[in-house]
Amino acid sequence: MDLPPALSAAIQSGIAWAYSFQPLAERTVLLCPPSLQALIGDASALVGLDYETTAMVLGLFLAYPLGVLFNFVPGRRAKHFFSAFFGAAILQAVLAVQWAHLLLVAGACYLLFLLLPPPACRYLVPALAMGYCVMGHLHRQYVNYMGWDLDFTGAQMVLTIKLWMLAFNLDDGYQIRTRKKGELSRATQKCERFALDGVPGPLEYFGYLFNFSTVLAGPAFEFSSYLAAVSGEAFSTPSGRKRPPALLPSLLPFLACLACVAVHTRVAPAFTMLDPDDPQRALPKILVAMAPGTLMEGGMAPAKAYAIHWAYVMASGAFNRMKYYFAWKCAEGACNTWYAGFEGWVENDKKELVERGWGNTCNVDIWSCETASNCQMGTKLWNQKTAVWLGRYVYTRTNGNLFATYFVSAFWHGFYPGYYLFFMSLPLMTFCERMGRSKLTPVFGKNETGRFGPWGICSIVATQVILCYCAIPFILLSAEWSFAAWRQIHFAGHWAMLVFLGICFVMPGQKKDKSDKKKKA
Repeated sequence: MDLPPALSAAIQSGIAWAYSFQPLAERTVLLCPPSLQALIGDASALVGLDYETTAMVLGLFLAYPLGVLFNFVPGRRAKHFFSAFFGAAILQAVLAVQWAHLLLVAGACYLLFLLLPPPACRYLVPALAMGYCVMGHLHRQYVNYMGWDLDFTGAQMVLTIKLWMLAFNLDDGYQIRTRKKGELSRATQKCERFALDGVPGPLEYFGYLFNFSTVLAGPAFEFSSYLAAVSGEAFSTPSGRKRPPALLPSLLPFLACLACVAVHTRVAPAFTMLDPDDPQRALPKILVAMAPGTLMEGGMAPAKAYAIHWAYVMASGAFNRMKYYFAWKCAEGACNTWYAGFEGWVENDKKELVERGWGNTCNVDIWSCETASNCQMGTKLWNQKTAVWLGRYVYTRTNGNLFATYFVSAFWHGFYPGYYLFFMSLPLMTFCERMGRSKLTPVFGKNETGRFGPWGICSIVATQVILCYCAIPFILLSAEWSFAAWRQIHFAGHWAMLVFLGICFVMPGQKKDKSDKKKKA
């Protein structure tokens, strides 16, 4: 990155100061001996992947036998220790000395929880966690610009969500204890079931933050869900505790993750947006080989060239998502081996106990995500627990400020311009959908009973095309490449949304049926 000399010197001085603590941090790496690191290195050479990626995949898979063993650990304190110990061991195996960043932030935030009142921690803990995450992103962007190497920032992002939620859970509990019901904010009332009465003990705290099945790739579910699984309260019924079978809820996500990794390794390389040989520096493939202009230079008709380009971009986006699906589904299955995903029992119409579901650990519903018919649905189904965090602890806490929510999401991801181009395009898309739902759906989708009627299919196709268009910068990262990719298709997605808004504005609104009003009354 080209920066002013004075700023560059200051940054390098700060990085050198931070690196001076590395000998101290190396002393904390006690759970991953050199012999284990050598084995992981041999495995990485065998499969042709770098050490960090190999270690992360092994860590995700290791969570399955650890989850089974977790069920046989006696007592809550022992379970918390087991969770934290093996989570720390996995972090050290994957990140080596960099795991100390997570330990430092977790320890500093715990001191804040112990020393300061919850209303203060509500602001200071998220600020500290997000601030440290931001510094990690900036460091990575400075020393390895446009690089895709694995470092501590991914795990730090998960930790940030957990700490953010904990801070609000403690403050909500404090507000509930000290205020009357009518004085509580709407957001606090909605999150009352997640509120905490006091600061968790250190074993509970670190067992949750460093949990072996969520520490690498999430899901960052609520602290109350973690406690319910550890204590067995999730199995409570009117007649006692009943533990459901966990084989299918664990096996199905595991099989899904294997399918995703197979597609990612076998098919995705043929549809990459970036240059396969040098994705960090070489011009992206969609700007060179698969650009409409290049296709037309080969004698292809303009209409066909643009059609092939769009098809390639859509396929590239879909196959690029497979690596995220793999990690999330793998983690979901591992969590379900020790019942973290179980939501409890409920009585059906016949007064029989049935499972409420296993949604606590589900980070993505692949089919529903790939067939989402609107932006809101797509963003909620993609990285679901992050969407829940943004919804409960950003959107509702800022009185429904959509721009603030998307901005925090972009901030959490890092500082590449591509993230902001993507997230700042989503409010426009959301506005279009709201206008379409108000003006067009009552006309074209009036008699449809499901998502896959003619109007529903049109909505799905439009949503997927525009989302893929908006997400191009999310993959390309740089502003130069992102604008070049949009420019070569004449900013078609943005123009389409603006034209759509113009049509909706001039259309008359649908009159509400008076009989419907009477029925509602």
